[in-house]
Amino acid sequence: MTAFNDESGTGDALRRALGVNRRRFLSTCTAVAAGAIAAPVVGASPALAQDRGRGHDHDHGRGHVLVPPGKRGIILYTVRDATARDPLASDLPSGFREVFKQLARHGYRQVEFAGYNQHANAPGGASLESVAGARLLRSWLDDYGLRAQGNHGFIPSSWPLTSADLDTFKKHLEIANILGMDHMGTGGDPTGSSYPADWDVAADKWNALGRIARREGIKLYTHNHDSAYGFLLDGGPLDAQGRPTRSSGIRKLEYFLKATDPKLVWLEMDIFWAHVAQYKFHTYTAHDGSTREKVFDPAGLVARNNKRYPLFHAKDGVVSTTNGMGYDMVPFGTGVIDYTTFFSRVGERNYHNPMVEDDNSPSATDPAQSLREAKISYDNLAALRARRH
Repeated sequence: MTAFNDESGTGDALRRALGVNRRRFLSTCTAVAAGAIAAPVVGASPALAQDRGRGHDHDHGRGHVLVPPGKRGIILYTVRDATARDPLASDLPSGFREVFKQLARHGYRQVEFAGYNQHANAPGGASLESVAGARLLRSWLDDYGLRAQGNHGFIPSSWPLTSADLDTFKKHLEIANILGMDHMGTGGDPTGSSYPADWDVAADKWNALGRIARREGIKLYTHNHDSAYGFLLDGGPLDAQGRPTRSSGIRKLEYFLKATDPKLVWLEMDIFWAHVAQYKFHTYTAHDGSTREKVFDPAGLVARNNKRYPLFHAKDGVVSTTNGMGYDMVPFGTGVIDYTTFFSRVGERNYHNPMVEDDNSPSATDPAQSLREAKISYDNLAALRARRH
């Protein structure tokens, strides 16, 4: 396949729209042509953790902060080794209470849960997935000035809902309210299918779940991986099972956005996986059999649906042309994803809740790594400033 043509003017327009550094853009396109694969079309300099002041909304000569102090969060999956650590076998922070204390010291003010389990020897025991456990967690959050802003937890697998699934879902809503969450969600896509009929079913289910959550004062959200931003198969010749094989160019999650009620269903964009989708899904086979190019613009999608995206996963990456994804995950602010441009374009800085995440922070050989990298990520998130013109 061919690289993006910068001489035609299309490349310049794309580069400007995505906030891409020109030198980086051109060198990336050269690598694309040489390797016959699409390379990421992002790449401004990463933020540097030079300003560690947490209470200042403006910095002389640098512009306002892009992520206000109260909006700086982390999903606890990033430090899952620390919450799972045995406090009797280590002097490092272990279990929820000690991890909350350390994250607050780093400067974080919000956390997103990834379930409620910890090491059995930590205060409260192995599972805090109960009303009593939630009250204990809430007391620790309050002690350290932290707020719970979401959870990747239970979304019923049944549809129509079984009585058992409905009861469990309602229990998780009760836990969310005890913890003080505005949002409750999941770490998975609504469906893994590429067909409109399956997304219609998913939309019906999420509208119903969102209605239940709304009655409890909770906003229900779904979280994306790269596949959800791939193209819907919605036309053209049918395969042997009678399913469409070609696309109109509509992306799956864009279809889901239109099929769900904006008062009942919200989304959390994982910005890393959205950029992987930008790398992987930029051409499609149209209904007439032609190949068409349509580059995904993650910030553009959010800007068009801003109130539907109350949460982000702020996850960074360095370019990879060998892993099939375009990026290798690294701590926030040490990669090439242009978060200054992204947060500037989506705006609404007092509405969005970015949660730092790095799947690779836990280390089998360096037990202190995940919390150390959480500090690096916090400093880089806090250092982001709007560019002054």
